[in-house]
Amino acid sequence: MELNGDGETSSRRVQVRFKTKLQAPMKVPTTSIAIPSNLTRMGLSKIINDLIESGTSSWEPIPFDFIIDGELVRMSLEEFLLAKGISAEKILEIEYIKAVVPNKQEDPCLHDDWVSAVSGANPRFMLTGSYDGFGRLWEAGGKCTHILEGHKDAITSITVINKKEEPSNHRRKITAYKVLKGHTASVQSVVSHPSDDMVCSGSWDHTIKLWRTNDSDSEGDLASTKKRKVGTDAKEFQLEAEAVSTLAGHTQCVSSVAWPEHERIYSASWDHLIRRWDIKTGQSSWDVVCEGSSLIAAGGSDSILRIWDPRKPGTLAPVFQFTSHTSWITACKWHGNSWSHLLSASYDGKVMLWDLRTAWPVAVIKSHQDKVLCADWWKDDCLISGGADSKLCISSGISIL
Repeated sequence: MELNGDGETSSRRVQVRFKTKLQAPMKVPTTSIAIPSNLTRMGLSKIINDLIESGTSSWEPIPFDFIIDGELVRMSLEEFLLAKGISAEKILEIEYIKAVVPNKQEDPCLHDDWVSAVSGANPRFMLTGSYDGFGRLWEAGGKCTHILEGHKDAITSITVINKKEEPSNHRRKITAYKVLKGHTASVQSVVSHPSDDMVCSGSWDHTIKLWRTNDSDSEGDLASTKKRKVGTDAKEFQLEAEAVSTLAGHTQCVSSVAWPEHERIYSASWDHLIRRWDIKTGQSSWDVVCEGSSLIAAGGSDSILRIWDPRKPGTLAPVFQFTSHTSWITACKWHGNSWSHLLSASYDGKVMLWDLRTAWPVAVIKSHQDKVLCADWWKDDCLISGGADSKLCISSGISIL
């Protein structure tokens, strides 16, 4: 069988066999076919859509991506085969997957100031922090349901502690029930323990502090927790608590903290170090000069997204370096269900989606008109981001397999 794809012609053709893990109706026959060797993924995608449509007349074309020998194809077939030293004389097996691109850009959620922090940890709502000092909860339709009060300056980081709970609906404005005091400079990053009973924070005072989040502390910690009256209601009190542990070692601002494992915390700092901490001993056991899987991702002021594999002994060199951003990278986050997919956000106004099987971004999202300050995944198939344009932007319908 011979197919021309998107009308491209070539002096030679290659025999290919398409395969996929996708379910019907997206499965095509596994018999080999001859196609032009100069086809790019656009032409290949048209062939797959034509084959599906021949068996399903109501099929609406969608974009596909293609994998050969574990690597995404980002050039013509002929160029790919030459670059990888693959013979064009044998039948070439090509796996196809749904392209990782948003199907829809939702209407943005407007704020009064820069949106500097987002969290998509709870599938029922989105959480944002802004330079106006307020946190906000948003429903999927863009409705702000709750406003979180208490801060007197910009919120730079935000996290959800009880990720499965729904917020109550009886109060729109919510005051903090517990204040964690101890840092001597601005708090730059917060993240919760996997079991949600603790949080850790990184600060401009160069330290990382660990805090308990439960309402009632154990008997041995009563001295570190006290109540103070809030407002005029005699029943309304606010807890104040001190840190239960402090991790010191960085020499500059701790700009990001991650807590993917119960006993380990990862931190990134303006001192160009990424550290792995043992929370029992308080010691840093692994340093990288400069979370999902066992890989570590980080970006910074040099606009390069780097990936390390701490399982590889004897080297601190990154295993991947991505250079498509043109300005400071402000956020990167692994997808919760995929070891190979992550997002990055940058001052260049773009959010990029990455698949480790190619050196180029699989999608570039340009929904902001200014610097992108933060980004996160939400409900597995959505990406949320906040920026200096005072918008929370939502890109939905992203297929990650």
